[in-house]
Amino acid sequence: MNAHRTLVTAGRVLAQLRADHRTIGLMLVVPCVLIGLLAWIFNGTPVFDGIGAALLGVFPFVVMFIVTSIATLRERTSGTLERLLTTPMGKGDFMFGYALAFGVMAVLQAVLATAFAVYVCGLDVAGPLWQLVCVAVLDALLGTALGLLASGFARTEFQAVQFMPALVLPQFLLCGLLVARDRLPDVLHWASDVLPLSYAVDAMKAVTGSASPGTEVAGDAAVIALWVLVALVLGSLTLRRRTP
Repeated sequence: MNAHRTLVTAGRVLAQLRADHRTIGLMLVVPCVLIGLLAWIFNGTPVFDGIGAALLGVFPFVVMFIVTSIATLRERTSGTLERLLTTPMGKGDFMFGYALAFGVMAVLQAVLATAFAVYVCGLDVAGPLWQLVCVAVLDALLGTALGLLASGFARTEFQAVQFMPALVLPQFLLCGLLVARDRLPDVLHWASDVLPLSYAVDAMKAVTGSASPGTEVAGDAAVIALWVLVALVLGSLTLRRRTP
């Protein structure tokens, strides 16, 4: 990896995103709309305070997974990636440059969605807001990293979307959002302990439920960050200098 080439890659991706208003809308506006819809549905009940923070991590994760997997696949199928890899740019430069670019969008997304949930929808947060934002950023980066990894196993955009039910929905069902993880059958509980979205939901619940969740959130955040790093490294191994 080379820091300059990684930054150049990130700049190129951000320039492409800046010209794609629909994708920007999907990343920045859609999570707010979904959170607002949820708050509206459960208006006047304690349900939104119970699951709102968790979904504040789930929605960015799903959106970034979809956007990243399709965007990276286009680079592969259009021949852009093949041409780039004939230059001194390495596979790590490409992968981490993409992650850096979408990381910038993840920060914007997390700040906007958190502000909307708290100040517009009235989400009750007992812990520090900055921790909620940090966890939301990590969740979005997790979706980005897994999207980059999934793109390596798809040949068409339709196949990339098909990875969503394979990689995202099982995590959604087992993350503790629908049923508390300690109430799951033993095998499913063990599976939930392995899946990264479980730690994202646990961290979000800790921030909203405790005034001082530092240690608990730090442990969950470390697991998420490790998953992000592993997914990026594995994703770089799927890059080929020649498209089959």
